[in-house]
Amino acid sequence: ATTTKQYCLTIHKLFVATVRSATMSRQPQVLVLNQNVKREEGKKVQIDNIRAAKMVADVIRTCLGPRAMLKMLMDPMGGIVMTSDGNAILREIVVQHPAAKSMIEIARTQDEEVGDGTTSVIVLAGELLAGAEEFFDQKMHPKVIIAAYLRAMDDIIHVLENDISTPIDINDREQMVKVVRSCIGTKLIKQWEQLACHIALDAVNTVAMGEGSRQEIDIKRYAKVEKVPGGTLEESKVLQGVMLNKDVTHAKMRRRIEKPRILLLDCGLEYTKGESQTNVEFVRDSDFSRMLEIEEEYIKEQCAHIIAAKPDLVFTEKGVSDLAQHFLAKENITAIRRVRKSDNNRIARACGAQIVNRPDEIKEEDIGTGCGLFEVKKIGDEYFTFVVECENPKACTILLRGPSQDLLKEVERNLQDAMSVVRNVLLNPRLVPGGGAAEIAISVALSEKARTVEGVTQWPYKAVAKALEIIPTTLIQNCGASTIRLLTELRAKHANCENVSWGVDGNKGVLADMNELGIVEPLAVKLQTIKTAIETATLLMKIDAIVSGAKKNA
Repeated sequence: ATTTKQYCLTIHKLFVATVRSATMSRQPQVLVLNQNVKREEGKKVQIDNIRAAKMVADVIRTCLGPRAMLKMLMDPMGGIVMTSDGNAILREIVVQHPAAKSMIEIARTQDEEVGDGTTSVIVLAGELLAGAEEFFDQKMHPKVIIAAYLRAMDDIIHVLENDISTPIDINDREQMVKVVRSCIGTKLIKQWEQLACHIALDAVNTVAMGEGSRQEIDIKRYAKVEKVPGGTLEESKVLQGVMLNKDVTHAKMRRRIEKPRILLLDCGLEYTKGESQTNVEFVRDSDFSRMLEIEEEYIKEQCAHIIAAKPDLVFTEKGVSDLAQHFLAKENITAIRRVRKSDNNRIARACGAQIVNRPDEIKEEDIGTGCGLFEVKKIGDEYFTFVVECENPKACTILLRGPSQDLLKEVERNLQDAMSVVRNVLLNPRLVPGGGAAEIAISVALSEKARTVEGVTQWPYKAVAKALEIIPTTLIQNCGASTIRLLTELRAKHANCENVSWGVDGNKGVLADMNELGIVEPLAVKLQTIKTAIETATLLMKIDAIVSGAKKNA
């Protein structure tokens, strides 16, 4: 009887559990996200991110090395961009995938930080992610892969700084020219490399201020590039001063002044109108005449303060009225109006003047006397103002001449990269061999070190070493040589951690000693490339879900 009772109780419990389960299964599904929102998660997201990154890298892979191909990009307005610069190409491309957008962002970061290596960082990041794909297929946890990648990054930095890089004497102009020539050798401007090297060096040395750790080199603000179509590229030069696309305001003003006294203003020489609506009631007919006289007296007073300082040349960021032009021309003072704020700052650095806010506050020390020559010239159909031959100027203008606007834009991009390379070497005077030599040397060093890494972390660690070979591989592919044969020979050269300077001659498609060829890169550029590539790869590997969707229109 007891056994039967226990059996009945068990059947009852099973029945209750079954009913409860059936009741719960019939409950409606809870929707947390909006129905318009699309959600992807898991391994599919990680694989999609890797493939998107690889596609972005494949777009600009042919733009690496001295045999780089150009890309022609057309915008919706019909404008054309022809360039081999990785950042310039990706900036013009519109992508939808979020991982692809992250890849494009790192090219911009690289360009802002060191100015060179934008193509290399994209190609390397794409290969690092491609190397991680097999570990996701093996169901290895992303955190294990990321830990191995970050450990490899620390070891790469150590190898680069202590074993591969060599110091450079920044006062040796011949060595500095060799560094800039390596940068320019992969770009369109390499046909005029001697001219471009000297332009980049002269421009950066001009704007450099301070010494040691307190050195300031602001090439973006104080080394302005002015593109004037016409003439030949050989006519391009660095002006020891400032060039503006401006003419004098009055026909009687002087167009050439030697050793001028320069006054810089950021206020207008015209009667200031009220910001809000103003109503004036005239009682007598003389009131209107008196009001005009007040305006004239105000302008005359402003000009009197300027004339008292005895300048030869006045630059102002605002307007100059006809009356003010008359008073200044009468005193043989030349005026240039509506100068940009950035140009005014460069003139101040070039000639030693101080920008004045109010004419009644002008002092003798505000006048700039460092300029050797002021001149207005006509180039083509436009007039240009030259403030040149300055004593110890800390700002300069690079005048570019050439047959077309498209060519000048590409030359400007190439020169910006060259100037960034000079700036990087001045701030961190250490070099590494180019031509893929540094990457192969690091790859060999990491492969050796991988033997000491314990556990499954060893395999992603080795994957970083293999991914670094993409740089020499791409250089070989872009010059049409045999990839397998050359890469095998290059590995053999570096096998005993010797011949660290051997890499790929991208022009001839053969192996060569990069130090003998003079192909070198700044250590700062190489460090930034590897750090950015590895950190971006690890960031994209951490993503395990993408939630996307549009809000309903109100």
